[in-house]
Amino acid sequence: MIWSKRLLLLPLLLFEPEWRALTGRAALGRVFWVYGVLVSAGLALLFLLAREAGRADLQQILLILFLAYTTAILVAVWRCAEYAAAPWGIIARALTVAWALNTLLLLLFLQIELIELWAGGSAS
Repeated sequence: MIWSKRLLLLPLLLFEPEWRALTGRAALGRVFWVYGVLVSAGLALLFLLAREAGRADLQQILLILFLAYTTAILVAVWRCAEYAAAPWGIIARALTVAWALNTLLLLLFLQIELIELWAGGSAS
């Protein structure tokens, strides 16, 4: 019984900083730049490598992962912006809206290319 409780606590301890960010209790700068910009750039790099390798299956997985991750990060940035010093909270929220629109359009066009590839067309 005690081991099962410890096993449940382990993920909570490992992902405590991420949980703080998602619930709006982390520093805006860290959430925006580290979790938002750096990790998103890493996922984009993985997508480009998969694209260069011609791995449509991996590209599809990465698009889904990128959508889920971006959604979580946008929520985290929005929530953390509430407690940020002026004018950074407002700026972060404005950038979050632009970021969301950009991500949706980018994912839409990349998904169209993947559908074309799966249908037997040639991807660019």
